[in-house]
Amino acid sequence: MIHVDFVEANGARLAYVDSGPRDAEAFLLSHSLFFSHAMFNPLVARLNAAGYRAIAFDHRGQGDSSPAANRDDLSMDNLAEDASALIQALGIGPVHAVGNSQGGFVTLRLAARHPKLVRSVTTLGSSCEQEYKLAEFAPLVERLGKEGGAPVIDVLMYIMFGDASLAAGGPMIDEWQAYMSALGPSIGDCAHQVIHRSRIYEELAGCPVPVLAIAGEQDHAYPQPISGKNIAAASGGRDVTIAGAGHSVALEKPDEVARLLVEHVRQSVGAPR
Repeated sequence: MIHVDFVEANGARLAYVDSGPRDAEAFLLSHSLFFSHAMFNPLVARLNAAGYRAIAFDHRGQGDSSPAANRDDLSMDNLAEDASALIQALGIGPVHAVGNSQGGFVTLRLAARHPKLVRSVTTLGSSCEQEYKLAEFAPLVERLGKEGGAPVIDVLMYIMFGDASLAAGGPMIDEWQAYMSALGPSIGDCAHQVIHRSRIYEELAGCPVPVLAIAGEQDHAYPQPISGKNIAAASGGRDVTIAGAGHSVALEKPDEVARLLVEHVRQSVGAPR
């Protein structure tokens, strides 16, 4: 059974799971909206097997972390400060920060604003721009805030997974469909801040942290170039597209993601700071 620990960071009680050798290079894993740290379980197992430490945490307002006192506390800017405080509280920096979707919004801000805490960044199905589907997502977010996840579960599943994963079905799809269906109306505040996030493109110029942007070929939310080429261009990093993956790249293709992360880490450790 996976043991969940808690730490006080930036005024929040954040839940996290810490596994792997304590003296190894450490990954900090930041999850997507509608998920929890558990979305990284398959990836963590592969990183631990490769000899790396992995700390996966829940954002405030989601998973087992404390709820937000108000909606403003759920901004991507504040969640980045949560991540910074968590790294310092646990004494694990500099880390290799990995973020899927919302988690990528957080890790890019972390790299731009706290580069001494970050050795490398990898985004998965993410963006460094404002929400380009604001008009489409706003009514969905409003409904989430009133009714929670169950009434819109089919829409959420389509957004969060690729065609291949949805067609294949199986335990992964069943688990997360049940999880998202059980989300209460408070998830609406989290989603509001995700779609109303600020642009960070220009802030990444001259970023000293090596950035890898991984895009899912079947991403229904942030397809290329948003989740790959645009992030690479902003940060001076590089991008890769994974075939058959949708928005939840870490869950859908953990083998490919683990391989790319290890490769990125090995290149980054020797990169000038």
